[in-house]
Amino acid sequence: MSGDLSKIRLVIFDFDGVFTDNAVYVDQNGVESVRCWRGDGLGLEALRQLGIEMAVVSTETNPVVETRCKKLQIRCISGSNDKATAVKTLCKSLNIALSETCFLGNDRNDLPALNLVGYPAIVADADESVSSEAFLKTSKPGGFGAVRELCDMISAAITKQSRMKS
Repeated sequence: MSGDLSKIRLVIFDFDGVFTDNAVYVDQNGVESVRCWRGDGLGLEALRQLGIEMAVVSTETNPVVETRCKKLQIRCISGSNDKATAVKTLCKSLNIALSETCFLGNDRNDLPALNLVGYPAIVADADESVSSEAFLKTSKPGGFGAVRELCDMISAAITKQSRMKS
């Protein structure tokens, strides 16, 4: 694993606990909703402008995941009980090496994906079970700008690398 974030070509995010604060609101009809950090969209757009591919891989099957991803214009693989296979399949379809891939997660169900990629990352409030697996840990918790923070770090590294080549 290299420490150079400018080598990242694909960023994959878990959803619950990464885009959200891991809480869920349930109304009297059983309809679930979540809270997301609006600023994350600006970070994602910066990566998009740099040509970085992005996706969400989530075990959750709630339509809120697909709805949020659609609004943010990023790929969404939901209902995935095997995140490692989902990550491998996505990398293969995009012709991007696992070593050029970052995965941002927060809990033990992310371990298979975190163990595969060149840049395993976790949010500040991630479960202890994933702490030793991370190359990078955000200073912000999930649902409170962790996605934006990671995007900004990658954007800054790519921009710096581009300037150095000029």
